[in-house]
Amino acid sequence: MPTIFFYGPEMDNDKKRKMIESFTETASQLTGIDRSAFVVYLQSTSRDEVGVGGRLLADRTEKK
Repeated sequence: MPTIFFYGPEMDNDKKRKMIESFTETASQLTGIDRSAFVVYLQSTSRDEVGVGGRLLADRTEKK
């Protein structure tokens, strides 16, 4: 069973539905695997829990 993981910002349920639909459709088209086989996990992650380039994302995106 093919699995897709997405870590990103908090979204409302309408956006989550669209994201899952889009990921599933694209992956199915590209792989030829039936869309019913795909499992998609969406994980909300705040900028205080992510590091990029050795720095906390919240620190990198602060307005100066």
